[in-house]
Amino acid sequence: MRRSLAVTGIGTLMSGDLASPTIAADTVFIEDGKIAGIGAQSDFDADRWLDAAGATVLPGLIDNHIHPVLGDYTPRQSQADYLAGFVHGGVTSAVSAGEVHTPGRPKDRAGTKALAILAHKAFADHRPLGLRVYGGALLLEEGLTPEDFVELADAGVHLVGEIGISGVKDPETAATMTRWAHDVGMSVMVHVGGKSVPTSRAIDGEYCVQVQPDIAAHVNGGPTAPTIDDVKLILDQSSSAVELVYNGNQRAASDIAALLAETNQLDRLVLGTDSPAGAGIAPAGIMRLLATMCSLAKISPASAIATATGNTARVRGIPGGFIRIGENADLVIADAPDGGQASDMASALEFGDTPAVAAVVIGGEIKVTRSRNTAPPRRTPVFPKLIE
Repeated sequence: MRRSLAVTGIGTLMSGDLASPTIAADTVFIEDGKIAGIGAQSDFDADRWLDAAGATVLPGLIDNHIHPVLGDYTPRQSQADYLAGFVHGGVTSAVSAGEVHTPGRPKDRAGTKALAILAHKAFADHRPLGLRVYGGALLLEEGLTPEDFVELADAGVHLVGEIGISGVKDPETAATMTRWAHDVGMSVMVHVGGKSVPTSRAIDGEYCVQVQPDIAAHVNGGPTAPTIDDVKLILDQSSSAVELVYNGNQRAASDIAALLAETNQLDRLVLGTDSPAGAGIAPAGIMRLLATMCSLAKISPASAIATATGNTARVRGIPGGFIRIGENADLVIADAPDGGQASDMASALEFGDTPAVAAVVIGGEIKVTRSRNTAPPRRTPVFPKLIE
């Protein structure tokens, strides 16, 4: 039996696509977990109707940078149920940058492969509140071979954790292993900036240029920012995307976002929280980072949303991130927080306020009807009853 949901009464529909960041439509039609139509309410006949009441609808946010272990618990901050909390912050997908906080993490060749395969397979079947967790980011250790990368790819592993936080730190070795990873279709990140923990190392723009990763992680600091010249070097001499994170330097985030906008390179920007970290767990961290970009760097809200959705899906090669036919039906209804000066989600971002998450839909199923991690919205959605 086919199951449908129509999200209607949309005030502004943001697409997740920088090239065309808004869509002139008031209804998104969902069937069997996928977006099946975009248009006017009168175009569709659905089993269930979710009325956004004039609020904004956007693709589910993608957190490009988390450090999970196994399950919805982190020993880094001794907290359970934190991944489900991210859904309440509008995040519907999250990408591991390495399971580095795993107690007793193995640092040998066999152990680091086993951990990546275990985390990948475990999160494929464990989805806290529906969150799509892309786990199993290989942490590079000495002794890995090209054959190991083939074995890992055959097991489904498609991520390399941020280089610089595990055993391999030498740029020549890192560059060689990055080539091996790219040969089997893996996505690679490099830690950029000052040390995050005593066992990591400081990494500058020259290192990134030598390694040529897919993503230069937290170029606004994780938590200590590199120089703006390092960021410019990465942009000029590599094809890497650059990442801003919530658990970094917010002034640097604003400066870098403005630089990317001025040089017409917002398509190279992705966003993450880099949590759990010393600065804590940030379930609404992507929303806060978006507010920094829009209020201080003057990035348009719809374009900013694209950096946290479609850009990340494209760079990482994962589903979602766009509101278009055939995509996973992962949607967020968001609005201005009630009692503030903003009139809608976009103006809330421009004022620097955290938008209110009014509802979250993942795979066509309503997962959040009242966020526990944001203020209540000015507009309250009307949730569906099954049409008999």
